[in-house]
Formats: sequence, structure tokens, C-alpha cells
Amino acid sequence: MTMTQQTLFILNDAPYGSERSYNGTRLANALAKREGHRVRIFLMGDAAACARRGQHPPKGYYCLETMLVAAAHRGAEIAVCGTCMDARGLSEDELCEGSRRSTLEELADWTEWAERTLVF
Repeated sequence: MTMTQQTLFILNDAPYGSERSYNGTRLANALAKREGHRVRIFLMGDAAACARRGQHPPKGYYCLETMLVAAAHRGAEIAVCGTCMDARGLSEDELCEGSRRSTLEELADWTEWAERTLVF
């Protein structure tokens, strides 16, 4: 019998500037690739911008949008705090593929669901 491990990633930092959201997304992708792992990513605060569609970082630089889409294709669920989106003027139609608007209540549910919660 395969055991499923459930991990929640909570990202807080902007997509560019520090590498915290980058590193959290890298780890989420690494786990999402592995059999027996379920991954959820919740973006809040400045990390809401990580899910903005149409990012064009300089050539040779990572792209958080691409990384989140890859995580979603690997089965990760990605939610963005609606209050944080509103505060930053980010609308639902600006979110990248595989991500969606969410609430703090859903984050509470996801926290109960998770066996591990990692905060970046």
C-alpha cells in the first residue's frame, strides 16, 4: 500500500526580489513529481503576484508563473488569497493557469488537511 504524504506550502514573498517564493515553489515542484505526494500551494501577501499571468522576467532568470503552471500540471493545487489579490489590484482573470482565487477559510481547511506545512 502506498502512503500519501500531504504537504502545504504557504508563500508570502513577492515573486522577484528575494528568492523565498522561488525556493518554496522549487521544493513544491520537487515533491509534486514524486509518487505518493499531494501538494497544495497557498499564495498570500506579496506572493499573490507569483500567480500573475504574462510574466516576462529577464532572459536567464526564473519565472514563477512557469514554475506554478508546472506544479499544477503535476497535480498541485494552487490558491491565491482573495484579500491579498484585492489589495494589489489583481483580478481573477489575471491569474495563471492552474491557480485560482481563494480565502483564508480555505487556507484554514488546507492547514488541517496537511501533514506538513512549510512557510516561505
